[in-house]
Amino acid sequence: MGCQGSLVQIQSPRPALSPSRPTLNVKQPGSVLLVTNDDGISARGLQSLAEALAELGEVYVVAPDREQNAVGHALTLHRPLRVDRTGERRFAVNGTPSDCVNLGIQGLLPCMPSLVVSGINHGSNLGDDVTYSGTVSAAMEGTLLGVPSLAVSLADPDTGGFDEAARIARLIAARVLVEGLPPKTLLNVNVPSGPVKGIRLTRLGHRVYKEKVVEEMDPRGRTYYWIGAGPPVWEDGDATDIAAIRQRYATVTPLHLDLTHYEALRRMGAWEGALTAQLRSRRSRNAPRRRSG
Repeated sequence: MGCQGSLVQIQSPRPALSPSRPTLNVKQPGSVLLVTNDDGISARGLQSLAEALAELGEVYVVAPDREQNAVGHALTLHRPLRVDRTGERRFAVNGTPSDCVNLGIQGLLPCMPSLVVSGINHGSNLGDDVTYSGTVSAAMEGTLLGVPSLAVSLADPDTGGFDEAARIARLIAARVLVEGLPPKTLLNVNVPSGPVKGIRLTRLGHRVYKEKVVEEMDPRGRTYYWIGAGPPVWEDGDATDIAAIRQRYATVTPLHLDLTHYEALRRMGAWEGALTAQLRSRRSRNAPRRRSG
């Protein structure tokens, strides 16, 4: 994949970006890769990832201009987005990670990328974290737009480990470029800090944040709240990402965009007729009656 030809010029027609947005001249012999994150354009993890992936193709960085942690799959729809070019093939966006992927694929890049890689997140995205994560949601957005995508997170960034996480991301990205991914599927990659024993394919685990809401009082006597205060309670299980990370393995978890529970759909099949009958019965009782005579 990648751009065809030796020189590509693009100029976005979208007025929301900036009327003075520069024309890009890209000499592109191979694959184009889109890199983003939710920690912001200046994050160490983003830089390490972009440098590592440069061996695989032409890397474009399109990332939020500031931290966008735990924004989930939000898109900015009620205000214009601004894009600042901060370097060669490097753009800062005043929006969410999903905004960045959307703008990159549909406006800023010279062609459809071969791969979207989101990260390296400063902190793990294990188990139920994927439903909140801006990092994972950026990979979801890439998948929705038809591009193979993966999200990469480092469990304990305060102790270093970005270079090792970037190397692992490069290994997995290279495999995806060669073999592809099943439809509507993305990869969620987590890397422990310190020496990594190996790489395991895992399923999502489960963890619950207890005491996650803290109530405080401001100097004017008004109540305010902090969400996300308590430590997580882990529920380990065989072959989960949480268990593997605690055993110092990097994890690769395939995630599917189709959230339908097909077994529940089958078992609940009888509901359809019963609920429809109840709905029609209620409508019949509430219908106005015609007067006779």
